Amino acid sequence: MIDATVAARGDIADSVLAELIDVFGLGEVWECRYLADGLMNANWRLDTPAGRFALKRVMDVSLDRLQRNLGVLAALSADGVPVSAPVPSTAGSLVAQVGGSTWCLFPWVVGTHVRGVDLSLSQVAVMGRHLGCLHLSLGGACERGLLPGVPETITTEVTSPERAMEQTERLSAAVLDKGTGSDFDKSVAVALDQRRALVVEYADRRPRSVTPEGDHGWTHGDLQYRNLLWEGGALAAVLDWDRVAVRPYAEEVARTAQVQFGVGGVFDLARVSAFVEGYRSVVPLEPSALVDGARRLWWKRMTDFWQLEFHYDRGDLSFDELFTADEALLHWWTDRLDQVEDAFAAG
Repeated sequence: MIDATVAARGDIADSVLAELIDVFGLGEVWECRYLADGLMNANWRLDTPAGRFALKRVMDVSLDRLQRNLGVLAALSADGVPVSAPVPSTAGSLVAQVGGSTWCLFPWVVGTHVRGVDLSLSQVAVMGRHLGCLHLSLGGACERGLLPGVPETITTEVTSPERAMEQTERLSAAVLDKGTGSDFDKSVAVALDQRRALVVEYADRRPRSVTPEGDHGWTHGDLQYRNLLWEGGALAAVLDWDRVAVRPYAEEVARTAQVQFGVGGVFDLARVSAFVEGYRSVVPLEPSALVDGARRLWWKRMTDFWQLEFHYDRGDLSFDELFTADEALLHWWTDRLDQVEDAFAAG
């Protein structure tokens, strides 16, 4: 059964909307329109006498972390990072808790979500430069005390082959126990068998150290195309700051390149290189650090099954198509591991 929270993602009770109108001092709302683009959280467009706004219900981030992250956006905007700083409530808070949920409000930004492979190479390079400036600006926010200090060293988890095999076995059992025999269930059963074979074959190419190469610091955490707005060929806004955290910079570069340019089961390697080149024009990470970040991400994708955990453990089918797409890319990537890493190094 699908979780009722997921099924009712786009619903707002009239009483909740009325309280939100009061909390944010909107006066009234002429139209409340659900936006279906989001994956984790839920978003609406509000048309009001005071203007147009984006209302967001945050579902998977703690209140303290959300308040901390939103409190940084005004400083980033002052640095020239294209962000939409949140609208405070009448009480001065950037977050409202209404109807058992957590909400925040933003001025509406005109723009379009454009997949990375639909951007020109020059736009891709600009996006890379924007990511570099974003990292520098977050570092400045840390220096100004808006974010906690960054530790001198960090480590990242490298899932062992044994642990990955355990996960595949558990999920294979879940397909039999909780599946319905659908085409998706059948494809997952095959995919898990293939994944076990891949883990065994490529275990010796996994990262051997838990210490990543290159610099680290505060990062955005989810720069996929649904969180970027483009207008007139320029980047208009970076959205969704829920996952701000300290990470290796190369990790965010590699992940952003993957979610932007790993579409249709293949990497657009020309765009990967253009994006990395744009980033390195602002933050000069060494090629070896970028290759290390790409290798770590590849192994993480090899040993991570979060979409299937949502499906079989939570009854949430929202990410089924994402699993299918990521599985195709993983196989393509694995067959061309050196070629992909050369594209990161070439940037």
